Amino acid sequence: MPVKIRLARHGRKRKPFYYIVIADGRAPRDGRFIERVGSYNPNTNPATIDLDFEKALDWLQKGAQPTDTVRAILSYKGVLYKNHLMKGVKKGAFTEEVAEERFKDWVEEKASKIESKKEMLRNESEKDAKKRLAAETKVKDERAAAQAARLSALAADARAAAEEEAEEEAPAEVVAEPEVVVEEVVAEPEVVAEPVVEEVVAEAKEEAPAEEAPAEEAKEEEKKEE
Repeated sequence: MPVKIRLARHGRKRKPFYYIVIADGRAPRDGRFIERVGSYNPNTNPATIDLDFEKALDWLQKGAQPTDTVRAILSYKGVLYKNHLMKGVKKGAFTEEVAEERFKDWVEEKASKIESKKEMLRNESEKDAKKRLAAETKVKDERAAAQAARLSALAADARAAAEEEAEEEAPAEVVAEPEVVVEEVVAEPEVVAEPVVEEVVAEAKEEAPAEEAPAEEAKEEEKKEE
């Protein structure tokens, strides 16, 4: 079995972290390995890759076979492209200086793409942060409005309760007034009774001459007897 360049899993559950190792193809995945040439952390965006470029290239030139995931990592870091250029130099397709110049141009272009992706991710992160802030502000305003509405409703209920209590207490004060009115009405007949007394006195005066008549007759009879 050929030597393989593969990943050895580490890290906790749902947070994997991998070592890029050189191991015998017959060894278990996370078992013994010959050499570690880097690490791969997929939990970041973009993924974090720490690779010893020269060691990986050396093992690749010795015939080590990378797994699919490691092949993608080596391609991303330019190890496969450098190995391809070195094969062209061995075949005499171009010189080593040309190979180095081509690889340098590729590295610069790759770095530019990576930086553009990082900038895009930062912009997206800022947009997401602004959206979250706007959403949180909206929720906060809605909660404040709801709280103000509740307080207003409680104040209105308190005023209504106070008015009801005032209305319940008001009739007790109004009921006391008719008693005074009744006393005034009862006192009025005493004043009205005076004309009746005057009428009775007048009638008595009119009847008085009728009583005086017999006295005059008695005087006349005494005169006749003399």
